[in-house]
Amino acid sequence: MFGNGPVDADLLVLGEAPGEDEDARGEPFVGPAGWALDKLLREAGLDREQAYVTNVVLCRPPKNRRPTSAEIAACSSHLDAQINAVRPRVILGFGATAARRLLGAGARVGTSRGRRHDRDGVRIFITFHPSAWNRKRGRRALVGGDIRLAGRFLSLDASAMR
Repeated sequence: MFGNGPVDADLLVLGEAPGEDEDARGEPFVGPAGWALDKLLREAGLDREQAYVTNVVLCRPPKNRRPTSAEIAACSSHLDAQINAVRPRVILGFGATAARRLLGAGARVGTSRGRRHDRDGVRIFITFHPSAWNRKRGRRALVGGDIRLAGRFLSLDASAMR
């Protein structure tokens, strides 16, 4: 499953891999995690329709397990092609798989979130996966804050470009 959204989006949202709902519909973030994502983006003043949404791994891993290193490597060229085509100003990475793919094998969400990372002229923000705040309510405020932080950088960049 490839991503969807405008090919000239300023914001690229990066998840882990398709879940059951995503696999059935052929779109990323359409199940419960997608509803959570939509709500969090709205609360941060961002519009999902203006974001390009994709995953690190394009196929659903068996039993919805975390993708293996081999699966991530197999999909890397596809993800790189999507990022190069969209050329986002900000990437919002959700979960450990996205954090490791964007920041390196040793990246952890807990230590990477809440701040900006810069790679090749793109601002990267890492946070917990939206499904994590469905399971752990205490993380909802953290995820919301991280998304608002990414949104502020999009707004700042937009005002500087005027």
